[in-house]
Amino acid sequence: MLPAGSSILVGLSGGMDSVVLLDLLYGQASRFSWNIKALHVHHGISPNADHWAHFCTDLCARLNIPIAVRNVDIAPLHAHGVEAAARKLRYAAFSEESCDYVALAHHQDDQVETLFLQLLRGAGVRGASAMPMVSDDGARHKVIRPLLHCTRDQILEYANERSLEWIEDESNADVNYPRNFLRHRLLPLLAQKFPGYRETLSRSAGHFAEASSLLDDLAGMDGIQAISNGALSIEVLQGLSHARAKNLLRYFLHSEKAPMPQVAQIDEMLRQILMAKNDADVAVEFGGWQVRRFRGHVYALHMLEKFDPNLELPWCGESQLSWLATGRIINFSQSMGSGMSLTKLQRSPVTLRLRKGGEALRPAPGSATRSLKNLFQEHGIPPWQRERLPLLYCGEDLVSVIGVAIAAEYQCTEGEAGIIVEMAS
Repeated sequence: MLPAGSSILVGLSGGMDSVVLLDLLYGQASRFSWNIKALHVHHGISPNADHWAHFCTDLCARLNIPIAVRNVDIAPLHAHGVEAAARKLRYAAFSEESCDYVALAHHQDDQVETLFLQLLRGAGVRGASAMPMVSDDGARHKVIRPLLHCTRDQILEYANERSLEWIEDESNADVNYPRNFLRHRLLPLLAQKFPGYRETLSRSAGHFAEASSLLDDLAGMDGIQAISNGALSIEVLQGLSHARAKNLLRYFLHSEKAPMPQVAQIDEMLRQILMAKNDADVAVEFGGWQVRRFRGHVYALHMLEKFDPNLELPWCGESQLSWLATGRIINFSQSMGSGMSLTKLQRSPVTLRLRKGGEALRPAPGSATRSLKNLFQEHGIPPWQRERLPLLYCGEDLVSVIGVAIAAEYQCTEGEAGIIVEMAS
């Protein structure tokens, strides 16, 4: 899994599992020319969190291993639950690091606990496939779990043989946490009747992973004609069975890096997408995202922040301005013979504003004046973008709808200095 010369970042909590993983990799580092470093994520949940961070830095100092400590704030994600929020923040911290591999200390008992938790949440085959040995979600590195085939007892035996020291998280004994309830109450009982349950259930997780891969392959084949430029064809969805359409919709959302909706949400999402009239403005919200329908296609979008309808920004020659209504940057660049006439823009103050209603412009010399509504329809601008697009004014003249049209009287002529205005993607 780890080629010679790899740079490996160890997720180091200070607990037994991660200390053993660090010891194992450190012991083989010189043999394989690995570059080992560690990252400790300081959640600040426990009153002992500072002690854990000091323990990790002292351990790495003794081994001469570089370590970074990242402080994170769990409060904004508290609604997701403490465990889920902490996990999300850890992975976000890992994703910011530069390395070939992130090594995590998940083991076979963790795998079984995860499988149970997913099944108890009603997860599908993707969720029930639990944790892979190696995962690559398009980040700058791969995530590896070298101890996934080892049990907690085997890791403890190794730690004792090596006389390793580690810290104990007091919350691990709190059976109010679902994972701890499984670990301390249910699984010991299961072991009495089924002593080989770890291997058996880990094998089941592998079967689920295979099934999930096959479903992705099927969705990939369905998506060849259905998915293009971040949009999913409704016509293709309508031609599939309900289960296959749902599988394709899940695949599409995953490809857009959207969170996976609950079963009831995705059923409702699919119902609205397939049953709505062609001109209906469908918007289904889930996990800070929206699924929208427009001109025969489905779009998955981050929900945008609320904006001030009176937003107005002056432009005084800057190369960039931040447009809060879309959360994007507007770029200004000089040109010759294209864009907006710089000479004409210098006649009055230039401002960026939002649509109020009733605006119109003439998009080409000799053409009729068009309302913004008609221009948006002609250019295929989705309804959810229309109220947020910046309009550029010179004095009280509407010069341009950024990314859509420039008023004919302000368009550059050949050989004339101009300004090109674009929204960053």
